[in-house]
Amino acid sequence: MDGPDIRDLGNEVFLVDTRMGGFDQITAGYLIRSERPCLVETGAARSAPEVIRALDALGVGREDLATIVVTHIHLDHAGGVGDLAAAYPNARVVVHEAGARHLADPSRLMASAAQVFGPVLDELFGALAPTEPGRIDVVADGGSVDLGGGRRLESFDSPGHARHHVGLLDSLSGDLYTGDAAGIWTPETGDLRPATPPPDFDLDAALGSLRRMAERSPSRLLFSHFGPVIEVADTLERSEVELHLWVELVREARHDGLDLDHAVERVRERTASRYAVRADADLDHKLEVLSSTEADVAGIWRWLDTPSRLEPGAG
Repeated sequence: MDGPDIRDLGNEVFLVDTRMGGFDQITAGYLIRSERPCLVETGAARSAPEVIRALDALGVGREDLATIVVTHIHLDHAGGVGDLAAAYPNARVVVHEAGARHLADPSRLMASAAQVFGPVLDELFGALAPTEPGRIDVVADGGSVDLGGGRRLESFDSPGHARHHVGLLDSLSGDLYTGDAAGIWTPETGDLRPATPPPDFDLDAALGSLRRMAERSPSRLLFSHFGPVIEVADTLERSEVELHLWVELVREARHDGLDLDHAVERVRERTASRYAVRADADLDHKLEVLSSTEADVAGIWRWLDTPSRLEPGAG
């Protein structure tokens, strides 16, 4: 068995490739090896053994991990919380206040995921195990996570992709953990595309979150999908451009009378030359597994169906 894929990013921050679904460079967890070691993002439940192997290799023992933090409760980010909480009994679990109850009782979340993913749910993600409610701490705007030695993660609401989403800024390194709020970064090609799945996508909220990220002047963006990006201002601007583009493509498809399936086909066609990833069949397949065009178009479609969006000629 190959060893875990770990990358030293400096300032005692380590990227861990969770190898979700057997893919490389699809979902990252990050270990902050501070006085109070902290894992940001767990990956899916099926990735938990890979994450544990990585933490072992980094010298973080089962009694050592102080905190497990997730940006939001989608299964590719938080699916391993229950398994990792069991493996690291001293770790507190930190999540947005709107997501806490789903980590304590994942039944509704798993039932919803089963409707979306069907038979591939177990193969791709696995089951989110419950976490004892007494071990769960909640954060929202203005919260913080103690990393020890005066170092902390400062949290702020970053909805748009999901209402239970937080951004996290490292007070020492200036790293900003973006979750999915700034989109999906593909390191192989440098592509950046939005993540707009149902049911929570909201363009106005997403744009507000990008502004809040920029206001914090981070030194680097750490994408859960996937890896570090140092061109902060340009990347956040690109994320905003991509959001507007995808929303307008879906709006135009609706205006032209297309149904959802044909809108998905049009968006893929209209973006084929925009993303280098589309020219690589294997890479494109990997990205579609992670963040499918169908799901992203469906999220925008749903948002456009909200009463405030049903403008004459728009829907």
